[in-house]
Amino acid sequence: MSGAGHPAAPLRAPVRAALRRTGRDGVTGGRALDHAVVRAGLGLVAGVDEAGRGACCGPLTAAACILPDRPLPELDGLTDSKQLSPAARERLEPVIAEVAVAWAVVHVSAAEIDERGIQPANTSAMRRAVAALDVRPGYVLTDALRVPGLTLPHLPVLKGDRVSRSISAASVLAKVARDRVMVELDARYPGYGLAGHKGYGTKAHMASVSLHGGCPEHRYTYANVAAARAQWAAAGGRETEEEVTTQS
Repeated sequence: MSGAGHPAAPLRAPVRAALRRTGRDGVTGGRALDHAVVRAGLGLVAGVDEAGRGACCGPLTAAACILPDRPLPELDGLTDSKQLSPAARERLEPVIAEVAVAWAVVHVSAAEIDERGIQPANTSAMRRAVAALDVRPGYVLTDALRVPGLTLPHLPVLKGDRVSRSISAASVLAKVARDRVMVELDARYPGYGLAGHKGYGTKAHMASVSLHGGCPEHRYTYANVAAARAQWAAAGGRETEEEVTTQS
């Protein structure tokens, strides 16, 4: 829970009361937490999550999603995007977009991550996603991450993408959007297999950076990318970044 002076601080008591009541009115599963907060009179609930934090290439993507406080059988099976198959995520993503009260997706570039660091970039992406909503929520639930500078009251929820339906929805929106970006980047920067590993630091991915030197979408401040680029440079670095950028 947030500390004194934080936007969430005045709402500690009602939020705690809401959490104690979770499930007592017959609403269970992923909707229970969101419903309890709404029942506490805190307004619409936005769930926020990200995808790509642990990658070493490509953007970090954040999504915010407000779902209606009612049963949504069309979202049966919704949970943390990492627990879902790609086919399940692709099936759920347009349904979430259709039933949501509001949703938004934003991307933070690799260059910004290198400049600011992953944690500031992550929280910035979450703030931007909430700000991009065309309906203002009364309360925000995040997946275990405090978001400094978010002016709305909010609560970081441990494993939130598994226990909050709105966070689960945001996790799917972010993951699907980012995966599509990585497929586009794979076509732009061939030779790195970005469509397959989605920018995560697999052995094959790092071997390709050692061979080609990296592309503008790599996070150059990351240790694994820096080490692979050092191997490339030690081998003569015959391809320039510009050549890698423009090869087709």
